[in-house]
Amino acid sequence: MLAWIIDYIPFTLILGIGFAMLAGTRETACLTDVSEYELGEFCATGASTLGQASVVIASLVALAYLVWNLGYRQGRTGSSIGKSILKFKVVAEKTGQPMGFGLSVLREFIYLIAYFACGLLWLIAVLFPLWDSKRQTLVDKIVSTICLPL
Repeated sequence: MLAWIIDYIPFTLILGIGFAMLAGTRETACLTDVSEYELGEFCATGASTLGQASVVIASLVALAYLVWNLGYRQGRTGSSIGKSILKFKVVAEKTGQPMGFGLSVLREFIYLIAYFACGLLWLIAVLFPLWDSKRQTLVDKIVSTICLPL
């Protein structure tokens, strides 16, 4: 769980910068009613083009970071940044070798589906090692991976 938090700190910071730009560059446009009703001035505040572009760019950069860290890096070495800091790796259960890019992405995608489908299911999946003899999460059991110390 701590490795997951460490892995998502850069993701959150990147998105935060994008949304801060969105909030910081809001624009206000005012129109004055010149019709026979004389309703006065109307003002509306909305997102600027720069702010919208910053959110899109930040989202793409954050997604690229996740694919690199949790797909490529973890798939090739067995460790994401968070797992490296905590000194463990995820490997294929049968070979003991890093699982590869595809299986690593699939593993993270299953976690994501469990999280969005039902937060309780995700919580059970990640807490499963507390009572499992091999200390595997439910997703590790599905994709046949295991966590080992470095």
